[in-house]
Amino acid sequence: MKSKQTSQVSKTCEVSELREVFLLDNSITFLNHGSFGACPRPVFEAYQRWQRELERQPVEFLIRRAHGLLAEARAALAGYLGAGRDQIVFFTNPTTAMNAVARSLPLRPGDEILTTDHEYGAMDRMWDFICQKTGAVCVRRPIPLPVTTPAAFVETFWAGVTPRTRAVFLSHITSPTALIFPVAEICRRARQAGLISLVDGAHVPGQIPLNLAEIGADIYTGTCHKWLCAPKGSAFLYAGLAAQVWLEPLVVSFGWGEAYRDLEAQYQGYYEWQGTRDIAAFLAVPAAIQFQAEHDWPAVRQRCYELLRQARQEIAGLTGLPPICPDGAGWYAQMAALPLPACDAPALQRRLYDEFRIEVPVIDWKGRQFVRVSMQGYNTQANIDALGSSLGELLPSCRRSA
Repeated sequence: MKSKQTSQVSKTCEVSELREVFLLDNSITFLNHGSFGACPRPVFEAYQRWQRELERQPVEFLIRRAHGLLAEARAALAGYLGAGRDQIVFFTNPTTAMNAVARSLPLRPGDEILTTDHEYGAMDRMWDFICQKTGAVCVRRPIPLPVTTPAAFVETFWAGVTPRTRAVFLSHITSPTALIFPVAEICRRARQAGLISLVDGAHVPGQIPLNLAEIGADIYTGTCHKWLCAPKGSAFLYAGLAAQVWLEPLVVSFGWGEAYRDLEAQYQGYYEWQGTRDIAAFLAVPAAIQFQAEHDWPAVRQRCYELLRQARQEIAGLTGLPPICPDGAGWYAQMAALPLPACDAPALQRRLYDEFRIEVPVIDWKGRQFVRVSMQGYNTQANIDALGSSLGELLPSCRRSA
């Protein structure tokens, strides 16, 4: 019994230390790491050092040093992601990166892009825009809840492939429902069928282990400023060689029109220089990777997962509603969408913040409401208890009127 108490004290101290190293407002119960992340002090200080380097001698930094510095940062990130350094380029966010890809796709009228009905809203709008411009069709394959097994998901999704399908697009971890989709098997089938595979991995780096070579996607985008805890405005685009053939620059600048030695150099040239911009967030990504390595992040992730399991149980006990996926790390990791009774989602989210200082998204999705809870290294059981008691108080008055 004594050893168990000692272990619990050790874990509490560990969380307390992490809470202090993040720059978050201590008066807020922060359960929304998934939206924009949060940056630890050492990583933020590295970011600011790079900004000061830029301002000391902007011409020296941007003209003579930036290319080499970006190559070093890309190499560190590529190693972390299990990719080649020349397959990665930095973007400020995955939305911009995926727009570069979507605008490059050689689509014709009647071509189909197969996706799911769990995708991020910005990506849905992007595909609607692209389809209006090209005459292609975005087919949103329904994935019913609750999900059951990865094999059942794959069969349900793949049944949407037709002779007109040209590309498949899906999230690795979904935004509204926080589910981990089995993207590697989808990419494998797409490769066999001669289809382009596009994966939105915004919530993946830092939340679950990622090896892009094993995923096998033609295109993969992800953020560094969410679960990897890098500064805001740091994200990446991964493109395999087959995709680099048809990719075009989103911004035509000095990288276009050059004579490149090979395809990968052209890919870097198209996207690395997009006019004057602050690249400090990109250069601080290695510091974020180092921070998590120094703080035993696999253990942190496991602790967060166990906390989230407890949150699922407590909120289900409060609402009486079943979860949207089986219990197990295969479907969720540090973020989960927990079903709520029919309610006014915006009002509930606003009151959670205004009255209880709890920052957590309450999501409307296909006529259902969820509270999407994120667990990061700074969160504790007390945060879960605060959410549960606040929901218990607010839900009766936030129920949706008939």
